[in-house]
Amino acid sequence: MVGNVGVGGKNPIRLQSMTTTDTMDTNGTVDQSIRMIEAGCEIVRITAPSKKEAENLKNIRNELHRRGYTQPLVADIHFTPNAAEIAARIVEKVRINPGNYADKKKFEILEYTDNEYDAELERIRERFLPLVKICKEEGTAMRIGTNHGSLSDRIMNRYGDTPLGMVESAMEFTRICIDENFHDIIFSMKASNPQVMVHAYRLLVATMMKEGLNYPLHLGVTEAGEGEDGRIKSAVGIGTLLEDGLGDTIRVSLTEDPDAEIPVAKLLADRYSITRSAKLPTCDTSLFHPFEFKKQETTCIHNIGGNKVPRVIIDLSDLETITPADLKQCGHNYNEELDKWSTADAAADFLYIGTGSVDFELPGVVNVIQDADAWTHHPQTYPLLIDDLSTFSPELNFVKCSLSKINNDFIESLPDNSVLILEAETDHAMAEMRAAFINLQTNIPVILKLEYNELDREQFRLYSSTDIGGLLIDGYGDGIWLNTTHDKEFINQTVFGILQATRTRISRTEYISCPSCGRTLFDLQETTAMIRERTDHLKGLKIGIMGCIVNGPGEMADADYGYVGSGNGVISLYKGKVVMRKNIPAENAVDELISLIKEFGDWVDY
Repeated sequence: MVGNVGVGGKNPIRLQSMTTTDTMDTNGTVDQSIRMIEAGCEIVRITAPSKKEAENLKNIRNELHRRGYTQPLVADIHFTPNAAEIAARIVEKVRINPGNYADKKKFEILEYTDNEYDAELERIRERFLPLVKICKEEGTAMRIGTNHGSLSDRIMNRYGDTPLGMVESAMEFTRICIDENFHDIIFSMKASNPQVMVHAYRLLVATMMKEGLNYPLHLGVTEAGEGEDGRIKSAVGIGTLLEDGLGDTIRVSLTEDPDAEIPVAKLLADRYSITRSAKLPTCDTSLFHPFEFKKQETTCIHNIGGNKVPRVIIDLSDLETITPADLKQCGHNYNEELDKWSTADAAADFLYIGTGSVDFELPGVVNVIQDADAWTHHPQTYPLLIDDLSTFSPELNFVKCSLSKINNDFIESLPDNSVLILEAETDHAMAEMRAAFINLQTNIPVILKLEYNELDREQFRLYSSTDIGGLLIDGYGDGIWLNTTHDKEFINQTVFGILQATRTRISRTEYISCPSCGRTLFDLQETTAMIRERTDHLKGLKIGIMGCIVNGPGEMADADYGYVGSGNGVISLYKGKVVMRKNIPAENAVDELISLIKEFGDWVDY
């Protein structure tokens, strides 16, 4: 129980968010909390960076109660155990980060002997025990929230910057709680990289199973970013775990107002409020690698599979006449005056035209797929989409299949130039298709094809990111084919957003930006937009934009460059995790960031 809200067990998936106001601004924080609650937020998190903010939580709680709002509050703690101890007597839950609760991050490389390591654990126990005892006495819940980018030097030394290190960081603190018979614990394993996040949560659950534990999980992708990218990235991480049956409470971290996070979280959670019609398929789980990325090996056919990036197919078969303008929606732009094509980084590789034909010259980087019965009536030797194995193309064949069709006879009947189009037959699409891959003992490349024809745009974006993103994170799939009633440009953008979020095909700059909170030292949304405007052509570069030093060099994790608030009106710039320029006036900081990128040779002109 977190106050009057049950988490875990048979309770529904709970929705959370975090205020972005100054915690000392009581009325501002109360007003924003109410907006979050009225949007559907069930648990409200508020930062408490020092004792004074922790003490003011009482005023915030009292004012919320006076206005008739009794939703539980959570104090977010970094670096300050004394603030946590104050907050634990006021609010319903305290979140601590085991990476910095009793440690100051120095990024030092230290060699610990076993005795030195044990001494460190004893030091942590002494620092942490007072909070555990207060929580037990007051009935206050605790979230032990590990962040990928803020692991202690001790953990980094022994386990590295890995999911195993994240799990062990949490378990060090959990074992202390268990020794004190305190069990009102919720876990989180957040990272800005959905792949790391998914592997860490799975490994945590496996560790709990081994030790006979079963605490609830709070899911989130930290620093997911803004807009479409932030939603896709969050859905890839959170949705994959929900599809695995893991997760009891979620927070979608967007660089937007906190009440904008709740509708996204609600859509993700609503998918699990209804009973699905299909049973999960059985498969040999010894062939599945849930804790590491291991790409399934396939043979390269044409330009699909092998070590090629996943390919994208856009369906144009609903168009009576295909024109160059239709290709523009798929990333290919025709300049009539120059009679030349230009192709964007996020451009479809294949166009499915069904029974139609194309009467103009295509750009050389795009291919057409046609139905078998139409192909026999046209002189072009387009690749074919087939499902009855009666007609084959000498060039390339896309063969429809599903879990129920996959067997040795089917595989052996295929021509050598075949690529499989794997479709789902049930409403457990991700699990069903994953089982198909586990049962599919072949090196034939596979395209993932899913239909989402009765969903609105936001549902399509979130649910396709969940189903396809989860498979890509597990190393499955050589391409994507998504169908919906929405426009082709939106489909194309969504597909490439999923590929970007899973880091399986990079087509643009990645921004790792925190969702802002009461510690933020500048206008995060405005600054993120400014940096994006000037750097979004730097394909493959990762830029972290963090509101304060808590979410700074650590939680940017694997960013190439970092822009971090270091004081009121001043910014520090990082290359990786190393600070390069300190306390730059904010009005000059974006120019200085670009100068730093140029200095290290990562800048290219438009």
